[in-house]
Amino acid sequence: MVGTARLCLVCKGSRSLCGLQKCPVLGRFSLKARITPNLKDNFFGQATSVFIGMYNYPDVFVGPLAPITGDNLDVIDSPSKWFGTDYSSLVEMRSSILRSKIMANVHSVSRTAENLQEIALAARPPDIEMHFKGKPVYRVSFSDVVQPMGPTATLKKLSVTENVHVPRRVDSIVSDDMSASQAGFRLYESGQDVYKIGTILSSGVLGLKKRRKLVPTRWSITASQTLVADRLIRKIKDLPSVNEYRVYSSDYLDNRYEILLMPGNWEFENFEAWAPGTPWSFNAKKTEILEEYEPHRGRTKYAELQGGGFYASRLGIAEGLKGLRRQARVVVFREVHEGYVVPLGVWQVLENVRNAFRQPYLKFDTMEEALSSIESRLRIPLREYLRQSVILRQKRLQDYIKAG
Repeated sequence: MVGTARLCLVCKGSRSLCGLQKCPVLGRFSLKARITPNLKDNFFGQATSVFIGMYNYPDVFVGPLAPITGDNLDVIDSPSKWFGTDYSSLVEMRSSILRSKIMANVHSVSRTAENLQEIALAARPPDIEMHFKGKPVYRVSFSDVVQPMGPTATLKKLSVTENVHVPRRVDSIVSDDMSASQAGFRLYESGQDVYKIGTILSSGVLGLKKRRKLVPTRWSITASQTLVADRLIRKIKDLPSVNEYRVYSSDYLDNRYEILLMPGNWEFENFEAWAPGTPWSFNAKKTEILEEYEPHRGRTKYAELQGGGFYASRLGIAEGLKGLRRQARVVVFREVHEGYVVPLGVWQVLENVRNAFRQPYLKFDTMEEALSSIESRLRIPLREYLRQSVILRQKRLQDYIKAG
């Protein structure tokens, strides 16, 4: 495998140098011929979600997301259902998402804002009608946080053409005057997936009523994952510790995850190791390792080195520990390999961690044995992680007892 910044240039989609059977880069171009004839200056179909931009905040572009072909309505905006889908199929599916946009202030109370809220709260994708200022422009956008999207169009008029069904429990929560954090977690407890909560938060219906506003999608994804994880972790800290060393693993979309649970009170450390040739390391000469740490008392600063990936991993760990009814010291090793040629968003981080906890785990009597097992599945020598690690270099009372 060519692990350099010239990977795609050398391959040109014909040699599978990234390890994928179908080239996702070529796939999005071949899809253009199929989608472009369906692009018109109007649209009637179903909206699966909404998108709130962040540039020029507080005046941002907002609008519905709608699949042009009308296919995959039950999964196209549900990342929790994507695990196992191959790279090219994901790019192809999301390339058919039409993003409409119109400029609005985040405090807007216009009819367009109300329509976006209806779409976000709907139990199923509602029928909408849109008129544009011109034909949509075909492009596919990728992000390290947000899922890929396809063509874009400037919105002139939007109408929701049916009575939207909002689940009674959801309607009750958003009608109450409470903090966004409290409302978001109540939605989670009611069975709403964190991705749906992010969409609802983005639409501006959560929070104290005098302070409600539209929230950029990029921010709402991380915010919803954080508010859920924060409350789960509070509960986890009251649980008994694991009494052994456990290792959970997952490997998907050329992202390798190794999760180490160790006896002790809640601490969390997350590693991201990016191989040369991946989307954010084209100029790197060697694998770059980024580390972020959360002590038992919690963090006070945003995890700038890893951004949304840290908080997605943290939520997956919190859910996993809640399911085990245990707390632990946790270290997550994520290695991003060359096959991750275009970013697909932080959903794959959360779903990889969730998948790891669905798999049988390995258990060990000592940290050394657990780390040896983990190292056998990582490309990077363990010593490179140990140089940066907070948790793995800790000296604990039991270590001194054993040494004596």
